Amino acid sequence: MAVVSDSMIEKLASARRSLKSSLEKSRVLGLALEKSGPRLEEINQRLPSLEAAVRPIRAQKEALVAVGGHINRAVSPAAAVLNVFDAVHGLEKSLLSDPRNDLPGYLSVLKRLEEALKFLGDNCGLAIQWLEDIVEYLEDHLVADERYLSNLKKSLKNLRELQNDEERVCLDGGLLEAALDKLECEFRLLLTENSVPLPMSSPSSLGEQPCIAPSPLPVMVVQKLQAIIGRLTANKRLEKCISIYVEVRSSNVRASLQALDLDYLEISISEFNDVQSIEGYIAQWGKHLEFAVKHLFEAEYKLCNDVFERIGLDVWMGCFAKIAAQAGILAFLQFGKTVTESKKDPIKLLKLLDIFASLNKLRLDFNRLFGGAACIEIQNLTRDLIKRVIEGASEIFWELLFQVELQRQTAPPSDGSVPRLVSFLTDYCNRLLGDNYKPILTQVLVIHRNWKHEKFQERLLVDAILDIIKAIEKNLETWSKGYEDATLANLFLVNNHWHLHKHLKGTKLGDLLGDSWLKEHDQSKDYYAAIFLKDSWGKLPSLLSREGLMLFSGGRATARDLVKKRLKSFNEAFDDMYKKQSNWVVSERDLRDKTCQLIVQAVVPVYRSYMQNYGPLVEQDPSASKYAKYTVQTLENMLASLFQPKPGKYVSFKGRQPSGKFSNGFT
Repeated sequence: MAVVSDSMIEKLASARRSLKSSLEKSRVLGLALEKSGPRLEEINQRLPSLEAAVRPIRAQKEALVAVGGHINRAVSPAAAVLNVFDAVHGLEKSLLSDPRNDLPGYLSVLKRLEEALKFLGDNCGLAIQWLEDIVEYLEDHLVADERYLSNLKKSLKNLRELQNDEERVCLDGGLLEAALDKLECEFRLLLTENSVPLPMSSPSSLGEQPCIAPSPLPVMVVQKLQAIIGRLTANKRLEKCISIYVEVRSSNVRASLQALDLDYLEISISEFNDVQSIEGYIAQWGKHLEFAVKHLFEAEYKLCNDVFERIGLDVWMGCFAKIAAQAGILAFLQFGKTVTESKKDPIKLLKLLDIFASLNKLRLDFNRLFGGAACIEIQNLTRDLIKRVIEGASEIFWELLFQVELQRQTAPPSDGSVPRLVSFLTDYCNRLLGDNYKPILTQVLVIHRNWKHEKFQERLLVDAILDIIKAIEKNLETWSKGYEDATLANLFLVNNHWHLHKHLKGTKLGDLLGDSWLKEHDQSKDYYAAIFLKDSWGKLPSLLSREGLMLFSGGRATARDLVKKRLKSFNEAFDDMYKKQSNWVVSERDLRDKTCQLIVQAVVPVYRSYMQNYGPLVEQDPSASKYAKYTVQTLENMLASLFQPKPGKYVSFKGRQPSGKFSNGFT
């Protein structure tokens, strides 16, 4: 009985524990259900939108099978486009680095970016079109919810607008433009680092030392520049590339020319009176122009060809034309034009011939370097300059005879010297006939007459110069008649006949005139010299006559008075003649020495003998110095110092304005 009771008690206890546990679980479950209530409510509220989102899945099986193929065809291009987008972003780090570190690698990556962008440009539109088609299909077959389809349409519309507006920028986020900017910077840096002005030890020795053209850029640099140009050109940046190249290289040429001190190229017509005042600049101009063309511009011409040859002839020729214009070739041509606009005089003829010679020497170089269509401005300025030079030189040359004849109306030199017209033109005509100028002048005159459809014979040049010399002879004859003092006229003729003989003998002009012409002037010099001596100093010895003095040997006082009288007459005549002729000039030293020697020989021996024989008669007289005024040595020194030239200045034809004729000739 007791055993049963224990067993029953154990069962009851077990049931109690089980019931208690069930009650606890029920309590916990109740609490959990209480907490889950709000969550279930939230889920219940979201069910409509979730239902709309999964609506296609809930469509009929036949509809789902039909739409599946359309979705696959639309998603495949879109997936490919997305893959390429991922690849573009993968290139960003490389393209934002410095191209200098690995230019070939940088260009390779850039090309991959270009290819990727081309793919995107070609396929983005296609992918959008496929997506638009599938949305339209879904809409037509009521497979998807309207709000779902509306959102898709808005997204596709935005994509289409972006594609149409700024396709490339939108496709890569501006990565390509940033990479191209870096390439432009590298292009400029390569040029700047390797463009060094040409060093010159001495600008003044430019014509004496051989000039060395700048070495071309290293081959590796040229290859890098070409590679960069290729990529920039492919991306429509060639003009910017050319702009950078022209800026750097023209600046380099200007820096090379700065050492030559070319400020004179900017001189204006109002800053100088005549060509003589800038004669030195014109001589420099020819040397500087030759240096610039043959060395600086020649090097730039070759370099433009090397760097841009793959782009095309028109491109690199246009690039060179801009460099030449900006570097200074136009300033050289403008200076030549300024010279042609200056006042007209004989010296200007020589300078115009110098300019023509410089241009003619560079003719082949000009035609080769500046012959392209891109250099039309340089061609026009050059042709205009040559035309001005030829017309100006021809005009001056053919007017020379008229100018010489015009001088016939002027007064002769007051000192009896050689007129500047004569000394200038004898030398001037010889220069025109010399080896330096005659070929150039002939060429200029031939061209000028050809323009006028007239023939030119070399004899025309020779005859024109001979006519000038004949006109000079007539001028001398006319001028000699203009002196009131016949003695001065004779000295004038002595001076000029001797000048013509001396300065033309052994010259090209003298050879043209002939030996008989030269001999005639030499003889004329002697003839007028004899007349000059006879009519002036040759009269003095007769004043020291000994007549009657021998008869007064017993009458010393009477003899003394006669000697005094004759010495007084001699002194007065000597003083008057010396005073007058002290202002006269014999230009040539050898003629002056010879003339003075003849005067000394005519006067001094007679004076010496007279003073030796009769001087003692007056030397004891209290007024001896009044009669024995000069010692023999003093007299000789005075006569030997006659006819010294006076300091003068260089003169030439007066100028005129470009629109008029010569003014009244020589100054």
